[in-house]
Parts: sequence; structure tokens; C-alpha cells
Amino acid sequence: MHDLDVLIIGGGLVGSSLAIALDGSGLRVGLVEAAPPTVDLQPSYDERNLALAHATVNALDAIGVWAQCGAKATPIRRIHVSRQGEFGVVRLDAADHGVDAFGATLPARELGNALLARLDECRSLQRVAPAKLEALALADDVASARLATRNGAQTMRTRLLVGADGTQSFVRSSLGIECDATDYAQTAFVATVTPERAPDCAYERFTATGPVALLPLMQGRCGVVLTVPTSDAARVASLDDAGFIALLHERFGWRLGRLSRPGKRVSYPLKRVYAQRFVAPRAVLVGNAAQTLHPIGAQGFNLGLRDALTLAELLIAANGDPGDTALLGEYANRRRDDRDGTARASDALARWTANESPPLKLLRSLSLLAVDRVAPLQAGLVRRGMGFRGQVPRLALTP
Repeated sequence: MHDLDVLIIGGGLVGSSLAIALDGSGLRVGLVEAAPPTVDLQPSYDERNLALAHATVNALDAIGVWAQCGAKATPIRRIHVSRQGEFGVVRLDAADHGVDAFGATLPARELGNALLARLDECRSLQRVAPAKLEALALADDVASARLATRNGAQTMRTRLLVGADGTQSFVRSSLGIECDATDYAQTAFVATVTPERAPDCAYERFTATGPVALLPLMQGRCGVVLTVPTSDAARVASLDDAGFIALLHERFGWRLGRLSRPGKRVSYPLKRVYAQRFVAPRAVLVGNAAQTLHPIGAQGFNLGLRDALTLAELLIAANGDPGDTALLGEYANRRRDDRDGTARASDALARWTANESPPLKLLRSLSLLAVDRVAPLQAGLVRRGMGFRGQVPRLALTP
């Protein structure tokens, strides 16, 4: 007798969402997290301000999470994309595409609060936290996970092990899955600011040293992602508030008037980590454990959530062995186009927008203008940006 049908290693944004999506399915599900189940101690519930795609908002609503946090989200109704020093620009308006909003912005901590509240309602879920995965053993019909807990060592057996344990995934390395890794030599600084003119638009501005994003938040605030070369990160980290604002104006401009009152700053080195495969016997990787992307275009969590929802959909529909080879093969097939396409686009955009080649500058501006003015090009970009790429999980299709 197996202890569990599905054991999820990692209770961050994607792992928790998967556990919630499986609630009430009849599957015996366990969730293991290294941190105690408290927002302030969960490393993925941090200072970031998430740009949630339309499909993501639909899905969070469908699994009962949006009711817990939607009131603190800000709709993204317009998007403005430009490149510093160049004439190309893309302007997107949700109304032109028949939707109320492209998605919404939400602080990661608010989504974390909502996920924890919803997890508390999952009465059949077995939660183990804090606990650290120390070893894995795989057999034909079972995976065994040895955990270090406050009460000593514990072994859990499961028919399917899910690695949702982030970029430095212990599950991935234990399975012997190799990764393609790219160091972008960039560091992203995340903060909030108050603009002189309250934003009703999400801005992404490309520069030679990396992108800058300003996202609308509640109470007239903006979420900031300021990317700098890693070689300059120590200097930027040492800036006082006035110096940081001056740098932000230098990179972003004055479109929103004077920026002020910067909040807590947190920095992240930017690397692409792409697992060469994301399915193994009795195991599967989701979210950042499968792929960690450059934040340009804000696709990371949105892509990871589609991983989780697709897996949940297949597991519930199968009503059989959750670790069945054919089922995991179907999961891999369904996720391949979305995963590969989104990852390629993210990587290409990060490289293409930073390139200072004079011929490319002209081509870049003309490309942005084409997307701005050619309706079919814009419609395709919008659909993919809203999370409707490949075979979309049903929970993400409608609210």
C-alpha cells in the first residue's frame, strides 16, 4: 500500500497551487515545504510584484484563491513597451482586444497569503513543514522520499513525486536531470515607488543594460523591476533612496512625473536554468524546478502555474496510477510547446533588446512599430502574453 498518490516537494507559489488544484480529487496528496507555513518565512512570498496573465487570474479564481486576494490586485488594462533612445513603441489596450484587462498585478506576499488561506481549507491534504528532503529512491511502482523534520527522519512513499522546489531543485539533481544554464550577467532590483501621476498602465522599457518595468499597484504605487549589469550591482545596492530614484529616472524617464518614496529593495541575479527533460519514472518537475526564465515579459510564475494546472487536469482525469508512464508522457507532450516557446521568447527578448548593434537598433524600432500597427501581429502577441499558448489547461480558460 502506497502512503500517497502524489507527493509535492516545495510549497511555494506553484507547488501550493498544484496542491489546491488537486483538492477534492480523491487523490491522496502530500505537500512538503522547507519553511514553516507562514508568509514571512516562505522565501517565494517575497518583495516581488507579480504580473499575472489573464489565464492565471482565471485559474486562481477557479481554484478558489482569487477570492482571497483579488481585492488587492490591480488590473492591467494598458501596456506600453519601448526602448530607450529609439523610436519604436508598442501600445496595447485591453479594450481593443475584447477583454477588460490583460491580467493583473499583485504583490507576491498577497498571493502567498491567499494560497496559505486556501491550503488551510484543504482538509485531505497532508502538509509537512518545516521539512527538508534528504534523499530519493525510485522503484517501478513507488518513489520514496526521506525527510528531515522536527520530529526526526521520516520516509514518505508515493506513486508520483512532483519537484516544485525551485531553481536549485534537489529533486531535479537527485533524478540526474541535466540543465542548460545561462548567466545573463544581470541583477534585478525589485522595489516599489510612488509616482507623481498614478499609473493606469504597465510599462516595460528596454535599455542597453537590461529592462526596466513599472507595474501599477494599489494606492497609486508602482512595482519596480530595475535590471543592471551584475558588475554594477554592488554600487546600485549601496545607493541611498535619492540615488536609486535618480538612476530609475535615468533609465525610465519622467513619463509618470517625479518618482518618490522607494520601498524596500531586494536584488536577484538573473540566470536561465532549463531542465533538459522534466519527466522521469515516477517523477515530474514543475515551475522553476523545470525552467527558470529571465523576468522580461513576466512569464515565470504564469508558465509554472500552467505546468501545475495541466498536471492536475491529467491526474484527475486519469483516475488511475498517477505515476503511469503514458500519463507522464502525455503531460510532457502537452507542456512542450508552451514551455519551449515561452522560454525561447524570453531568452531571445532578453538578448535582442540589449544588443547595441546599429543595424539592429533600426530593425528593433521597426519591429516594435509593426507590432503596434499591424493588428494580426498584435493579436498574436496579446494572446500569448495572456497565457493562451499551446494546449491551455481548462481551469485557465474561463474564470
